[in-house]
Amino acid sequence: MGRLLNCPQCHHDRVLRSRPLSASEHMAAFFLLSPFSCPHCSCRFLASRIGLDHPRIPLDRREHLRIPVRLYLSFSGGKVRGEGTVLDLSMGGCVIKSETQVHIDEIFYLEIAIGQKEPPVEVAAMVRSISPRGIAFKFLRAAQENKRLVAFVQAQTVEHLQKSGTPSEEPVKS
Repeated sequence: MGRLLNCPQCHHDRVLRSRPLSASEHMAAFFLLSPFSCPHCSCRFLASRIGLDHPRIPLDRREHLRIPVRLYLSFSGGKVRGEGTVLDLSMGGCVIKSETQVHIDEIFYLEIAIGQKEPPVEVAAMVRSISPRGIAFKFLRAAQENKRLVAFVQAQTVEHLQKSGTPSEEPVKS
């Protein structure tokens, strides 16, 4: 049995191998180092592949873990206004169901209702794709720095991992 890899930040043991994103990560491959990401705390790090138990560390094509949710959303951009339901949410974006006609690469201002007694989380996002499943939005960089969004997604991630039977630890406070 090979060695297991833990996240250096939260010590979670369910890390995913990621695709290299930068030139330095591509260069690290020559030294048998691969990028990994932790779905628990979103930490990204390099680690040696030598001796890893590969079936337990799948290659993740996504940058962020998607969490299934059902949240009300309203959005506006240009002359378009709409509303819908957020079906899944991650630190990178969301997929919504809406009857509003949008186009790929359009930028919208989203208001996501995360609780009845809380004001909605406000983020900017770009339409990434449109499919029968819904409209996929990619959050713009500023959205990933939204503390309320980060806290909500981290809380939902812990809850999701507990429901799916994945062992988890207390969330790391940043």
